[in-house]
Amino acid sequence: MKIAIITLPLHTNYGGILQTYAMQKVLIDMGHTPITIDYDRRVRLPLNTRYLVYAKNAFKHYILRKENSVFPDIEFNKEWDYKTQNTRDFIETYIRRKIVKKVDEINRNEFDAYIVGSDQIWRPLYSHRFPGIENCFLNFAKGWNVKRIAYAASFGCDDWEYTEEETKTCKELAKIFDAISVREESAVNLCKEKLKIDAIHLLDPTLLLTAKDYIKLFETAKTAKSPGNLMCYILDRNNTTQQIITKIATYKKLTPFETNSRAEEDAALLEEKKQPRVESWLRGFHDAQFVITDSFHACVFSILFKKPFIVYGNKARGLARFNSLLKTFGLEERLIGTSEEAVQVINRPIVWNKVEQRLKEMKEKSYRFLLNSLAEHLTKNV
Repeated sequence: MKIAIITLPLHTNYGGILQTYAMQKVLIDMGHTPITIDYDRRVRLPLNTRYLVYAKNAFKHYILRKENSVFPDIEFNKEWDYKTQNTRDFIETYIRRKIVKKVDEINRNEFDAYIVGSDQIWRPLYSHRFPGIENCFLNFAKGWNVKRIAYAASFGCDDWEYTEEETKTCKELAKIFDAISVREESAVNLCKEKLKIDAIHLLDPTLLLTAKDYIKLFETAKTAKSPGNLMCYILDRNNTTQQIITKIATYKKLTPFETNSRAEEDAALLEEKKQPRVESWLRGFHDAQFVITDSFHACVFSILFKKPFIVYGNKARGLARFNSLLKTFGLEERLIGTSEEAVQVINRPIVWNKVEQRLKEMKEKSYRFLLNSLAEHLTKNV
């Protein structure tokens, strides 16, 4: 069966890339043909207005002495290509994509089924640019004879961030889905209360694979060993996260190493924005003796690689994701908010056999959801 995956655009976000990779691998192993719908982020000014824009910008810059760019599209594309070159290599090697500017470019009879998810695909804050929150509920495919499945779709937080109009539209679209699962336990209640639909809580796609699956990726790429043994993957750096890193490095006598660039920081220099390779990020978990992060997917991979970790609560990016993930595996105490809390937690052992048992149960539930949802579609078309 040909299946379109609707998720957030792929760029420098390791978690976003790897959840798409995992979803595709699972579907391929099931005998399907998955294609991820991806967004063309590069800017292309229309030919008939391009040089007029350049002329106006040049006048502002050179005559009016304003600090604006003369060639904004060229400069944006240059920076975009530079900071994404390593992650783009992984995407182009391992992920099947249809690249579009708008989801309207998808043909009516192009796919048999659509899977929405995972990541924070149902969070308007992140999906407003592409594909648009209504299209995250397959508004563009309304009236089409296709299977509609949400797999581990995430709202990202416990609060309802939709406008009244968005809620009304998405509620009607959700009702015509064939099967709906969400990534956070709290999202089950949001679906019930706000969208008036039933949903079940399942695993993020990355957890459907094993550590061995990811080890193969960095071994194939002949990835060099990490330059330390305290992996630090911090998306939003601040004084507290730096204090935590320093304290743990000193206390446990470990060597910190970073596995990300400053790709999302506007004020950073261009040479600081090139994101390291996906394989280097994965190797970081393999080589680490301890992991410090404020990232949801870094928690996921710490669990997969059985590495002790702490996660600094990143409220701006959505705490519901962390709370649900950690509760699922009985690891709530790994979520901390201060350097003092970090010191209290670092020597508390993780009972990995309990974590593995829970992971096995949730994987079986998640696979069963996918198999049953897609099998129903096959039966209808026999």
